[in-house]
Amino acid sequence: MNPLIKIKDLKINFEVNDQKINAVKNSNFQIMKGECFSIVGESGSGKSVTALSLMQLITQNSKTNVSGKIFFKNKEILSLNEQEMMKLRGKEISIIFQEPMTSLNPLHTVEKQICECFKDSFSEKGNQRKRCEELLKVVGIRDIKEKLDSYPHQLSGGQRQRIMIAMAISNKPDLLIADEPTTALDVTIQKQILELLDDLRKKFKMSLLLITHDLGIVKKVSDRVCVMKNGIIVEQGSTSDIFKKPRHSYTKTLINSEPKIKNLQKRKNSEILKVKNINVQYKLKKKNFWKPLKFFSAVNNINFTLDRGKTLGIVGESGSGKSSLAQALIKLIPFTGEIKFKNNLISKLDEKDFRPLRKDIQIIFQDPFASLSPRMTISEIISEGLSIHKILNNKSQNQTLIEEIIYEVGLEKNMLNRYPHEFSGGQRQRIAIARALILKPELIILDEPTSALDMTVQSQIVDLLLKLQNKHNLTYIFISHDLKIIRAISDKILVMKDGRCVEFGDKKIIFNTPKNKYTKELINAAFLY
Repeated sequence: MNPLIKIKDLKINFEVNDQKINAVKNSNFQIMKGECFSIVGESGSGKSVTALSLMQLITQNSKTNVSGKIFFKNKEILSLNEQEMMKLRGKEISIIFQEPMTSLNPLHTVEKQICECFKDSFSEKGNQRKRCEELLKVVGIRDIKEKLDSYPHQLSGGQRQRIMIAMAISNKPDLLIADEPTTALDVTIQKQILELLDDLRKKFKMSLLLITHDLGIVKKVSDRVCVMKNGIIVEQGSTSDIFKKPRHSYTKTLINSEPKIKNLQKRKNSEILKVKNINVQYKLKKKNFWKPLKFFSAVNNINFTLDRGKTLGIVGESGSGKSSLAQALIKLIPFTGEIKFKNNLISKLDEKDFRPLRKDIQIIFQDPFASLSPRMTISEIISEGLSIHKILNNKSQNQTLIEEIIYEVGLEKNMLNRYPHEFSGGQRQRIAIARALILKPELIILDEPTSALDMTVQSQIVDLLLKLQNKHNLTYIFISHDLKIIRAISDKILVMKDGRCVEFGDKKIIFNTPKNKYTKELINAAFLY
């Protein structure tokens, strides 16, 4: 049986700042018709540029060079001109990118964007509309007519990804490339998207090239796997063989990189945080001035207690109220109810009285790059809190403190004079942790701190957080939609849905014997292995 795709000695080189970068080095693999083939590896391993080369989407010039052979249905496509490639792109080979919002035009309706994919095949507008409706039905979109007239910003992340899939399959391609199609999606949405892709693969008898860093997904859906590191294929084979008998040390590292469940040091329990009847409401815009204001309840009657040195994991889909609850706990948004921190009823304190306690409660956000000033050095970022809270020693003592903190989070002191853009995502998250840690807080709220990081980096961050917790007796509130992370780091778990707590209890009980239907759905969708 002839392969649908055959890659032979593929090399991709870039020149950046007069420095030559070998993004892909002598890659060889093939994809059979109808199979799901996965490429796995960390960020920068060469996965995405390999996928782009299959569609000639890497512009060749004096600073970029793609060489080797790529055969598609026995036709060598690297030698094809742009006009010839246009006949393949979107028709015989389609691609779904990681972030649909950057791929969809914000100024065009969903219908118009889908129609662009097959405008040559359906000339009459009525036929185009009918075809769009058929495609949205195939990808599981409800309220089809409404969604066709909608703009991308009016859709959820899962809906936008389904729209991208509809566009990709509109011409029934032989090969569908999915480049990190589920990154940053809720676990239930992840499962839906992957099941959809698998169903479409079987229905249309097409091949699926899946690019991901999530080995839980790979194990569930792939027939064969290719492992890449620094542009080199270090191992490939059937999914079962790769997971049962990995040969390369890097493959073993990836498989073992899922955060391990660790037991924290046992300490005498003492309550540090008590939350009672917390509610958060947001005002909705009124359509007419004579109509009363309407409110949206983001958080409804949340109650829990948290002991010092312990971790509360908060899980739920996007829109469940997790982040709103976190912001309420540190009084960044209005709320009703009671919050008691170290026996201080902080819900009753005004900003002036609460300010001295802010240093004891720190928050680390999902995207460290957005929360780190691009104009400040790492040293200035870390020390900023000392200045704000007027915890100032002499210059020499402050510098020593900064160096101690940066070393504690696994970075080097020679990095202190550099800027955020010079660091990787994992390094930036370590900087954000150092910024919080320097104030010696007692409670740290972590809002999706490992989202979109490679699994190996996720594991490193979790290990670091556990190490710091044991050393400094820190208390964490860890918010995530990733149940692998939650399982690894939490003592207790709070499950949220539509702003409400549907289940709360010990980690082992929640994972082993969940009582609520929604909790069971989350766990079943989590691709745990």
